[in-house]
Amino acid sequence: MTEAARTDARPARTGAAPAVRLTAVSKDFGAVRAVDGAELALREGEFFSLLGPSGSGKTTLLRLIAGFERPTAGRIELAGRDVTALAPSRRDVHTVFQDYALFPHMTVEQNVAYALTVRGVRKPERLARAREALRTVRLDDYGPRRPAQLSGGQRQRVALARALIDDPGLLLLDEPLGALDLQLRQEMQRELTRIQRATGVTFLLVTHDQEEALTLSDRLAVLDRGRIAQIGPPLEIYDRPATAFVAGFVGTTNLLRDQAAVRVVGAPGTYSIRPERIRIAAPDSAPGPGERCVAGRITDIAHAGAHTRFVIRLDAGDDRLTVLRLNSAGLPDAARIGAAVHLLWNVNDAFAVPG
Repeated sequence: MTEAARTDARPARTGAAPAVRLTAVSKDFGAVRAVDGAELALREGEFFSLLGPSGSGKTTLLRLIAGFERPTAGRIELAGRDVTALAPSRRDVHTVFQDYALFPHMTVEQNVAYALTVRGVRKPERLARAREALRTVRLDDYGPRRPAQLSGGQRQRVALARALIDDPGLLLLDEPLGALDLQLRQEMQRELTRIQRATGVTFLLVTHDQEEALTLSDRLAVLDRGRIAQIGPPLEIYDRPATAFVAGFVGTTNLLRDQAAVRVVGAPGTYSIRPERIRIAAPDSAPGPGERCVAGRITDIAHAGAHTRFVIRLDAGDDRLTVLRLNSAGLPDAARIGAAVHLLWNVNDAFAVPG
């Protein structure tokens, strides 16, 4: 296909339709339903994440959007265009994988320009566009190098430049940072955010890393056994989880059910209390206005860099609550195993969720 024909085949991006719309999308693999009735709409130009544990259906959903799999039922639209039955090559989509998939015998510049080479774009134009793409990912001077001469983070940025070179309507990122160490992963998270804002391309990230999804996303969808459990901005997902699964998977929480909820919260049902919303106080401390107080003893203390995690066994029943405290705030006087303490929290921080 010539460059002109490829451009003509691309649907116009007017912003009137969502970048991605899924309507009742399901996917079966034999007797296993990997995706079950997914309903989703991505706004043009947003950074969206699919978050869930292994086996939740997030990668299958990405593959359906890319065209690598066909749905068993439902409809997939990109920028208002029905692409349910279209091959991947006919969708305005590029995918970046965890393993980079760079050609080792080519230079960085050649790798980035490869798609343009296949389409017959003339050399001066494709080299100019490759260099511009490398500038976008801050690898201006790395064009003559081979992939083996780059770090993992640099190779990932080359893969991003290659995917962005012809301005796709949608960029799919399949756990792209999973192979990187913590420091490099955090650096690349910042780079992804910067690149997405600089290009305005719609990003769809698949990840099992809660912190990554919360840090990068404008909005995210949490998947549970093939179903979308909740969609919303990171703060809403974290502070107002729609289900007990979301509360337990996104961050850490204290989930209290049945009699434990009655003893601790004072009402039946299922409740989530985030560990950082609870404070440890001396055993003679009384609750303030709008607070609830329970007594217990510290059974475990774990220091984890910026914060310390306490586990407290409550005097009433055999319930245990986890408390996180920033070390910069100083540790409470009773910070020793076996110490009697009171735990206090605002009553609004015990959030009811469907069991």
